[in-house]
Amino acid sequence: MVVCGDDGLARRLAGELQDVYRERVTLVMPVARAPQPVVGRRTAARTGLSALLPAGRQPRVADERSLRVVEAAEPEEEILVAAGVPGAAALALVYEDDETNLRAALVARRLNPRLRLVIRLYNRRLGQHLEELLDQAAVVAEPGVDLRELDASTTVLSDADTAAPALAASAVAGTSKIVQADGLLLRAVERTPPGRGLVAEPGLCTLALLSATTGDPAGTEGSERSGDRGPQLLPDDRSVAAATGRGIVALEAVSRVGPTAPLRRGAAAALPVASLFSRRLRWSLAGIAGVVAALAVASWLTTGDHPLHAAYITLLDIFAINDPAVTEPPERKLLQILAGFVGLLLLPVLVAAALEGLGAFRTASALRRVPRGLSGHVVLLGLGRIGTRVLTRLREMEVPVVCVESDPDARGVPLARRLRVPVVLGDVTQEGVLEAARVHRADVLLALTSSDTTNLESTLYARAVRSDLRVVMRLYEDDFATAVYRTLRTAHPDALTRSRSVTHLSAPAFASAMMGRRILGAVPVERRVLLFAALEVAGHPQLEGRTVAESFRPGAWRVIALDTSAPEERRPDLSAAPEGEPAPAAGLVWELHPGYVLQARDRVVLAATRRGLAELLGRHAAAPSP
Repeated sequence: MVVCGDDGLARRLAGELQDVYRERVTLVMPVARAPQPVVGRRTAARTGLSALLPAGRQPRVADERSLRVVEAAEPEEEILVAAGVPGAAALALVYEDDETNLRAALVARRLNPRLRLVIRLYNRRLGQHLEELLDQAAVVAEPGVDLRELDASTTVLSDADTAAPALAASAVAGTSKIVQADGLLLRAVERTPPGRGLVAEPGLCTLALLSATTGDPAGTEGSERSGDRGPQLLPDDRSVAAATGRGIVALEAVSRVGPTAPLRRGAAAALPVASLFSRRLRWSLAGIAGVVAALAVASWLTTGDHPLHAAYITLLDIFAINDPAVTEPPERKLLQILAGFVGLLLLPVLVAAALEGLGAFRTASALRRVPRGLSGHVVLLGLGRIGTRVLTRLREMEVPVVCVESDPDARGVPLARRLRVPVVLGDVTQEGVLEAARVHRADVLLALTSSDTTNLESTLYARAVRSDLRVVMRLYEDDFATAVYRTLRTAHPDALTRSRSVTHLSAPAFASAMMGRRILGAVPVERRVLLFAALEVAGHPQLEGRTVAESFRPGAWRVIALDTSAPEERRPDLSAAPEGEPAPAAGLVWELHPGYVLQARDRVVLAATRRGLAELLGRHAAAPSP
């Protein structure tokens, strides 16, 4: 695997490929701009790299263990050749400049048509065209060979697209240990047994038995006891039943307990009466309507006319377009005077309704107001690239959201207007802005602005308003995010706080794409890792012709879902959410009958260990880490 980049994402991605997938990695980094090493001490100790060689015109190479570092300013052709791109399995281009990634991708495809390309681009429309172009170039370079057989897939990703699912899951479920499959978010949640001698309740399936239970079910990694053999991955039913008193890691779909705000077609065209007219004006109109009805009933009883005719006469009197009741009985005269008085009261109310409705309609057509009785919602700070994607994911999961944005021309404001999501325009650091978003009645605060100080300040202020509020912060640097998380956890031990860096959340998605479209993601279980993959049953004797129960090998792999869509209608990448479709999609069946026989035309989603997946794919399993 070759990784080319110029920021923290490249370093994190190289560590992810090496630590999780046990791949040999070549990291191409630009010339160091400062005297300190590009890779920090902690990362160097983990990856086996002690330091980088000095910069120079020619690429300098540092090679130790399974990480090889090529120091170069630009990913030119000779640099890519020196990094081993002609013989590599995959290449990730994660420079911050789109043009640099684009040029390098074209050169790399020419050097190796069988290469899996993962490209970081901010321009999503350009990325779609680039995927088609590079895939077509691979087919032309290898005539007569199917692109699936080459596995020369081109995947274009961005930080916002890859970090949004984890941030949305952190807000809804309190964890980032998630896997996305066919638009459905799955999480690996740690469950402790309810008491001594009892077994923890499983979800969709049991992924692992923990070596030790933990008091934080929202995502801590646990700890291994001395003398314990560690977690048991993919145990069978007998092992789960016998493991009383041990926690488990269960796979379950991300769901939300609480109020929902369903998406409805045409909701944007609905008339927001409550937003157009204030409560006082609505009560005034209701009172006048009641008085008019009372006058109509009185006219009907006193004159003996038909009820409709009596109501018609009453309306004529109210609007002063009826003849004076000079020759009528006294009751009729009194009703006409009362109707004229009601008409005088109605005139200013109608004028106020017209003026208020006109002004409120302009505001409601642009941005929706925060409902007065809203509670249990998510307060989302920032509608930039990442905030926009997170808003989309939350609305697909029917989670009520209130957005706060200082820039009325931000990227996500039109999306919020189209989805009828309430938006508060203002600086979150100013007093009263978070109160307008009803943060004191919210369940979660998502601080996703581009400023670390703004996210931290808004989090501290929200903590002062409500100490038990769940908070998820977006921070740029990994070390800073860790320090903030530990400090807030110490200061507020009863509240759930998550500080996430974009590079930390994006690296797993880039690594999964480099492993091929069959890899959906990875979930850490204490010191070990479980991989999730989508495989065609054909060509795998361990799966083809066997039942679901027979295909299960404890400690190696387990079939957890079946793709019921026709082979010609299947999407090649299950880890990507379907475009334009609400999640979850209905292509996967998760509750499989143990007696179902797997056919050659089937595609399954399975959880596997590194060694188990390597055996299924016919690859050499890497040695386990000490």
